[in-house]
Amino acid sequence: MGKKSISKGVIKDIVIVAVGVLVIWIGLQIAFGTQNPFYVVASGSMIPVLEVYDVLIVSGHEPFEELEVGDIIVFDRPSDHNRVIVHRVASILDEDPRTIRTKGDANPASIPGTDFPITEEEYIGKVAYTLPQVGYVTQLLKPPINYVIIAIVIGIMVVKQFTKRKREKELSFTDPMDSENPNTIEELSDIDKIEEDSEYSEPTELDTVENNEEISETNSDEIIEHNKETEEEKKE
Repeated sequence: MGKKSISKGVIKDIVIVAVGVLVIWIGLQIAFGTQNPFYVVASGSMIPVLEVYDVLIVSGHEPFEELEVGDIIVFDRPSDHNRVIVHRVASILDEDPRTIRTKGDANPASIPGTDFPITEEEYIGKVAYTLPQVGYVTQLLKPPINYVIIAIVIGIMVVKQFTKRKREKELSFTDPMDSENPNTIEELSDIDKIEEDSEYSEPTELDTVENNEEISETNSDEIIEHNKETEEEKKE
């Protein structure tokens, strides 16, 4: 039963964490208007503005029609859509349909098929915030490190549940004389008071002997006086 309870507790914790991450992720998607608000810079084409391993927070709420020259945007490579690019808008090629050309700050010129032509179909979003070098964390999450981290997290959950079960068992077998049980101590203290009161209310052996001596002395005095009176009557 103990192992089943621990496993249920671990599963419950994992579900809570998973639901929490899912809720946060959905909230971020809604807030930034894109399916993936976070991107990690993987090349040096935008140095020195963007360094490798910088994390970009991208906003999809910025309309493609309102992009201006100088904006840094994230988009799918137009030639095959199998790679995400982050470059700066270099010029507007056409307005109907709107088509733009980009260029990496560190590149000497725009690359056909990569920097242009960019249409609304390729557009993902505009860079809103940059978190410098935070992307190093993603390197730590690559296999097998990510599996080790997951194992450690699950281990912590198991230990947490085991400790909780042990504490519950200790509380269920608490000694009635334990200081954590104030009602028992109060009852015992009341019993002590009753015993003390009874000691003072019941006569002791010494008190009984003294009382008997006093009674015997009183009776002897009364007998002597009675005999004196009888003798005087006889004489008369």
